[in-house]
Amino acid sequence: MSKKKLGTWRIDRQLVESLTEHAAYGRRKKFKKNEILYEQGEISSRFYFVIKGLVQISIFRVDGSEVVLELMGPDTICGEGSAFDGLPRFSSAVAIEDTEAIEFDTSKMTEIFRQHPEFATSLLRVTSLKQRVVAIRLKHLASREPQERIMELLTRLEDMFAIDHPKGRLLVTHVTHEQIAAMTGTSRVTVTRTLQRLRDQGRIGILDGHILLRRKARAD
Repeated sequence: MSKKKLGTWRIDRQLVESLTEHAAYGRRKKFKKNEILYEQGEISSRFYFVIKGLVQISIFRVDGSEVVLELMGPDTICGEGSAFDGLPRFSSAVAIEDTEAIEFDTSKMTEIFRQHPEFATSLLRVTSLKQRVVAIRLKHLASREPQERIMELLTRLEDMFAIDHPKGRLLVTHVTHEQIAAMTGTSRVTVTRTLQRLRDQGRIGILDGHILLRRKARAD
C-alpha cells in the first residue's frame, strides 16, 4: 500500500456534492507548496474548499510554538468560521504540497444562500462537525497521558480513513511521527516511544508504514 496523504479530516459525500455543485460561486485558485492561504490574526471574508493537495491548519502560541490542528486533504473545507463571523482568524493555513482550491467570499453569499438554502445548510453541518471534534480533542488534550491523546487521534482517523483488515482496521491515510506530535501536544520522541508501547501491548501494528488498529484497540 502506498503512503497516501489524505489528511486528518473528511466530510461526507453529500456535503462534498453540495459544495461542488456551487463551485461556480467561487473562484479556483492554485497554491504552491509552502504558500499561505491565510494567516492567524487576519480578518478576511474568504474560505476554501480543497480540491486537491494538502493544507496544514495550525495555531501559533505566544512563545512561537506551533500546534497543528488538522491536515486538510481533497474534499475538505477550511477558514469558513472566521470568514462568516468577521473576527480575526484563530489559525493559519499553509499548503504543504501543491494545492488547488475553490475560494468563496462570504460577503457575496447572501443572495446565494437565499436562492440555494441547501448550500447554507451544508456549511452549517461542516461547522457543527468541526465544533464537535474540537470539543473531543480538548477533552483528551487535557490528559497528561500522551498515550490517551495519541489513541484519540488514531481512533478519529480510523472513523474517517480506515479499511477493514483481517486483524483490525488499517489507516489508509499516512501521518508522520512529527505530525502526530504536533497534533497531540507531544514530541516526536514521545510519539515514537508511545507507538512502540502500543505495539508491544498488541493495540496497534505497522503495515508498510500504515498504522493498523487491532481489534478492541479503540479509545473509549
